[in-house]
Amino acid sequence: MEPVYVVGAGRTDFKRHFKKEGKTIRDIILESARGAIADAGVDPLDIQSGVVGNFAAGLFTRQLHLGAFLTEIDTKLRGIPTLHVEAACASGGVAVLTAAQQIMAGIHDVVLVVGAEQQKTMPPADGSDVLLAAGDYDSEKARYGEFAIPKLFAHIAQAYKERHGLTNEDLARVAVKNRAHARKNPLAQTRDKPMTLEQACTVSAENPQFAPPLKSSDCSQITDGGAALILCSEKFAKKLRKPSIRLLGYGHTTDHLAIDKKDVPEFSIARKAADQAYVMAGLQPRDMNAAEVHDCFSISEIVAYEILRFAPPGGGPKLLESGATMLPFLRNDSAIRDPQSAIPINPGGGLMGDGHPVGATGVRQVVEAYCQLMQAAGERQVPNTKRYLTFNMGGTMTTTVVMIWGRGE
Repeated sequence: MEPVYVVGAGRTDFKRHFKKEGKTIRDIILESARGAIADAGVDPLDIQSGVVGNFAAGLFTRQLHLGAFLTEIDTKLRGIPTLHVEAACASGGVAVLTAAQQIMAGIHDVVLVVGAEQQKTMPPADGSDVLLAAGDYDSEKARYGEFAIPKLFAHIAQAYKERHGLTNEDLARVAVKNRAHARKNPLAQTRDKPMTLEQACTVSAENPQFAPPLKSSDCSQITDGGAALILCSEKFAKKLRKPSIRLLGYGHTTDHLAIDKKDVPEFSIARKAADQAYVMAGLQPRDMNAAEVHDCFSISEIVAYEILRFAPPGGGPKLLESGATMLPFLRNDSAIRDPQSAIPINPGGGLMGDGHPVGATGVRQVVEAYCQLMQAAGERQVPNTKRYLTFNMGGTMTTTVVMIWGRGE
């Protein structure tokens, strides 16, 4: 297979409300894509293909056929092949893999990938109903009713609690950590909204518990945003002579759609994707310097630690409590048994802190990996980062995409 490199990245500010600005998903796609092209320093004429990752533009905005927007970036892109891929919240990760596989197969040398979502177009209850399309809509709507997605993840949290034990503080620590990380990210949705452990643990009018044991603070927020990447072959990367990162390995699996048909909270099919990525890269969990995991809810980050083998079954809360998943400036290394094994998780804030524009999330994770591996992450930089893992998930661990990235040669 041809090696795959990332030579440019761009994204929007996830705090923005595009509808209030009089803008649409077209603007989100164009802005993030142009940012990636400019960052890569490539001539649009060099781009041979385009992939757009998006979950529900047809429901949120009534607009589909999103690949056609890429031809509006520059007249030189008119005529390239494009496609739009959808895999719920894993749409972005699947889009990156689709583009990478075009390069691996030798079909194209340069591919533009964009992930985008505009969700702030309707009331929260209506938006929640749209998001349930990521699950088994008919059966799970009938069983869980309004705000079914948070209730599905509350079901996961309850199953975890019964199997391993889980406290209110365990869940709250995820929210507090990722909000603290987001404070150092100038494009994060919650960069100016710090949260204390007491606030995250307390049920209040501002922090209702509408899906016990999950509270509002345990949920990622509704977000508008886009992220984009320029992927290329080794031949083109050498020609460009620009610092880059390389895809070292990946895994991609799909489980049953309904949560009742999955092994909760182990999620063995999701773990299979992680194992595929480690084997392809020839690396182990301990070789990772940092990671992006899909924290759409606090429980999903805890479960991800175990799926990715950063912690043994039932050991996710202990890893979190130790401080090992915090950025160095926040943690107390004396409290960690082996500081060398610490692995910052979601240094840019993750979905809970940075934001979760559904179709963009998997691409945004790779944008963060690119920034970290290029030593360009500013105040949230993880020192000496050489290996970075991204874990993007759709539905209730239905579609899983794990990718491992390293510095380009």
